[in-house]
Amino acid sequence: MNDEFVQILNNLRLKPNNLSFYRTAFTHRSFLNEAKEVKESNERLEFLGDAILSFITSGFLFHKRAHDAEGDLTNLRSYIVKTESLARVSQKLSLGKFLRMSKGEEFSGGRQNPQILANTYEALLGAIFMDLGIEAAQTFIYQTLLPLFATEITKGAPRDPKSELQEMVQEKFQVSPKYKIIGTIGPDHAKKFTVGVFVKDELLGRGSGSSKQQAEEDSAKEALKKLTEHLT
Repeated sequence: MNDEFVQILNNLRLKPNNLSFYRTAFTHRSFLNEAKEVKESNERLEFLGDAILSFITSGFLFHKRAHDAEGDLTNLRSYIVKTESLARVSQKLSLGKFLRMSKGEEFSGGRQNPQILANTYEALLGAIFMDLGIEAAQTFIYQTLLPLFATEITKGAPRDPKSELQEMVQEKFQVSPKYKIIGTIGPDHAKKFTVGVFVKDELLGRGSGSSKQQAEEDSAKEALKKLTEHLT
């Protein structure tokens, strides 16, 4: 890793020991096609970081919002750790420029891809855990992610469009909306999803995004708009 990245960690009061973990954390799987000597991408560290992120965020919210019900805690955690949130933090830390990826992936905008940036944040978290332990991983989350959501942590997560649509559809039609993937484009590591939300087999909204979650939220927004206009 270069000195600039090490300085970023030092600024966060983290002093890395084994830089090989971080090299792996910044290795996108497309890079393996161009560097045969590199044997591992960041996907395993991403898996680890995802679990650590959920664990630490859950513990933080459990203590911070002592009177919340389980459902409220789950909604707030989901709002904080969703793809768009992690991508936002990655962009703030300039993590994209440290990624090792194929020329084709870079040419297609991989360094700015929200899904790739979110995955990189989780992989980096996994690397910090492997190198420095759980307390360092907690420090990283507390300093980089949670401060961005101080308002939501105090007041609770805003209503998400999927929850609003669920309530409106159940009240009006006595059924639940169903989300289906109706199209995908791009390679496996950088897919764009198109999702439709259906009510009684009728397409009510369509949305697209770099994750299924984002595409579902976009489709719910469109469906809410249509239903609201119809009711007024």
